[in-house]
Amino acid sequence: MRHDTVRTAAFAMPLTNPAFPPGPYRFVNREYFIIQYRTDPEALRRVVPEPLELTEPVVNYEFIRMPDSTGFGDYTESGQVIPVSYQGQAGGFTHQMFLNDHPPIAGGRELWGFPKKLAQPKLAAEIDTLVGTLNYGSVRIATGTMGYKHRALDTSVEARKLAAPNFLLKIIPHVDGTTRVCELVRFHLEDITVKGAWTGPAALDLYSHALAPVAELPVLQVLSAKHLVADLTLGLGTVVHDYLSPATARRREPGSGVLIEANAS
Repeated sequence: MRHDTVRTAAFAMPLTNPAFPPGPYRFVNREYFIIQYRTDPEALRRVVPEPLELTEPVVNYEFIRMPDSTGFGDYTESGQVIPVSYQGQAGGFTHQMFLNDHPPIAGGRELWGFPKKLAQPKLAAEIDTLVGTLNYGSVRIATGTMGYKHRALDTSVEARKLAAPNFLLKIIPHVDGTTRVCELVRFHLEDITVKGAWTGPAALDLYSHALAPVAELPVLQVLSAKHLVADLTLGLGTVVHDYLSPATARRREPGSGVLIEANAS
């Protein structure tokens, strides 16, 4: 294979048979179950990277069912999104995400920097209850429940919330084990149509696990819950902060322990 052919064909791994196709990525009847809960602010500060800023000590725990996804197929995911702000703009930082399908794991990590790992999430209605579960191997690490469609929510309001920016920390190592890419990425959901939105009484339990530490952001109080069904497109991202750029490098003032922004020059 010629050099120019490699450059032209190179989109994703592996070269001759990528794990996922080029976008856009359209999702039909994407189903969300989101439980917002209050947590320990110190625990949040340990996991939210600068220059993102915390807005309040809450976490959105999500179960998402995706039965019809362009290029990715039929799968489910679950994880934690933390409300943050970036330069005064409110959004969400995806802290952890677990799913049961290889193409969106590979695509999510390689393209955007989603923190995705393989696990076994489920979301379904069981009689009068919406139930979300997440197992890592054979171990249960999250269980969420909500009364099924107890009260309707305003779909236009929920569509605006879904359109808010999302932030990710994209990390790609070099072949020598050092960090080659370390970037804060922003992306948006686009062309959103919310087909239904509901709320009801909810509960959430998180369990400790060495490799899936969702319980390190403990549930202190469940604040709200919602169930959404929507069609949308997952937009591609932009880099808003490069941690490896000399212009954004930081150093410690000798003897003071104070972090000082480095000069771009």
